[in-house]
Amino acid sequence: MSTNEILPDIPAPVAHPSKPIFGLPSLSCDAHAHVFGSYEHYPFSHLRDYTPPVTPLEQYIKMLKQLGFGRAVLVQPSVYGVDNCCMLDALKKARKQRVDVELRGVAVISEDTSDNELLDMREIGVKGVRINLLYKGADSHLQQVKRLIKKIEPLGWHIQFLIDISQTPEIFNLISDSPIPIVFDHCGHFPTSLGTTHSSFKNFIALLQEKNTWVKLSGPNRITSLDKIPFTDVIPIVQLLIENAPDQLVFGTDWPHVKLKTTMPDDGALVDELYTWTRGNTDTLQKVLVDNPARLYGF
Repeated sequence: MSTNEILPDIPAPVAHPSKPIFGLPSLSCDAHAHVFGSYEHYPFSHLRDYTPPVTPLEQYIKMLKQLGFGRAVLVQPSVYGVDNCCMLDALKKARKQRVDVELRGVAVISEDTSDNELLDMREIGVKGVRINLLYKGADSHLQQVKRLIKKIEPLGWHIQFLIDISQTPEIFNLISDSPIPIVFDHCGHFPTSLGTTHSSFKNFIALLQEKNTWVKLSGPNRITSLDKIPFTDVIPIVQLLIENAPDQLVFGTDWPHVKLKTTMPDDGALVDELYTWTRGNTDTLQKVLVDNPARLYGF
């Protein structure tokens, strides 16, 4: 299929998000977002689950400035597989144009990715790799985890999981003794309908208490039973995460919100959800938005 015949099959993000109800601390970080370039220059994996609209770096930076973020992390999306060019080019462009938002990256690699490629990625701001065990495109499997950890350990990186912890309980034993930090995005994709007494969530909390695991407070619309903000059923889950591991949490908008089952969210309102989760506690907001991502991503 030619690029002229490819059309997005998911909606675009809200073009003009609202301002958050509170002023974000200086150097706040959006720790989870994606950018998608032109179909011509950045071909998709044939195994993808969705086709996103073009949402380039410039559009993302505009959104960050509207909300008050000064730092951000671009995460390789599944639709590009292990071809990280779009994400890496965005990191290079941001550095070359000296945009006033500092960026880091999380890549998707294979066991065949060379050490020189990894070193090049590190040079332009990549700080970890993501393993996708939910969506098509990245071709990741649990069996890869130990080998990829060994491969990236010399780089000082972390490994991030796109995984539903309730569907893959074996992950806890697999990574409990990891020599590098472990990161779960989207609150571990744990469905709110299962409740906080579920064994997988209890194991999740126990893993956090080992101090080597991090969680992204992102994607509440991916785990909720509700259609739109406020996602009140997410509150008990996030507040238990905050109570048990306030120094191991970061926040992400998940812009531009691909493959959602819910209504497309206003990113300003998503930031407001964080204010609700933290009960407006300024110390917690400082940790989640500034101090914790600075440690995890080396800002």
